[in-house]
Amino acid sequence: MDFKGPKGWDAAVGPLSVLDDHSRYAVALEATGDTREQSVRDRLTATFQSCGVPEAMLMDHGCPWWNGQGARGWTRLTVWLMKQDIGLHFGRYRHPQTQGKVERLHRSLTAALLRRGKPAVEQRQAWLDEFRYEYNWVRPHQALGMKTPSQLWRNSVRHYQPSPTPWLYPSGWETVEVTRYGQIRVAGRYYWVSGALSGEQVGVIEAERRLLIHFRRTLVQAVDLEVPTGPGVQA
Repeated sequence: MDFKGPKGWDAAVGPLSVLDDHSRYAVALEATGDTREQSVRDRLTATFQSCGVPEAMLMDHGCPWWNGQGARGWTRLTVWLMKQDIGLHFGRYRHPQTQGKVERLHRSLTAALLRRGKPAVEQRQAWLDEFRYEYNWVRPHQALGMKTPSQLWRNSVRHYQPSPTPWLYPSGWETVEVTRYGQIRVAGRYYWVSGALSGEQVGVIEAERRLLIHFRRTLVQAVDLEVPTGPGVQA
């Protein structure tokens, strides 16, 4: 998932792009007009409802799925994705080649803009829909053995959950609610988790003198209990 740069689009940000890694099928190509959480969440909700929920997503360190001020970079959007049990992966800083396939899609989009001219504001989504159809169903891709992405694409069998079921942590784990300040309290001590997780339930267990903190299937933090004080720990 990535936002195209604004070059040639005459807007603060280019379209939101979601590409399938296997087939290169453009799952979504949306003129959001901004990078706000709600704008992206609305588009992703519609995409998940029509195409299913992916096992994992690869993203860069951009808004709204990354917060450079946070300890782990998580945002409300990433937590929302995690509640759909999507594994999240972030590319290396300043290495757009990590997302080479979506960058190649953006290059094709730029070439189409240069050939056809940019659409009027009110026609932008219709223009993107037409381009997406051509990219997925008409144009053969050399990297796919001259097949179209639509010939390889299959919807995910994982369904979107408007209200995800609560996560059941294994027997022997303690379930703790994250405070509005992004902390949890275990055995009289406070541990920093993430402000984006405030109000959520995390699972905690001690193993080999470490306190392991999980949110659903993701390891949030491993605290060394041999160290009396340190990052994330308050007496």
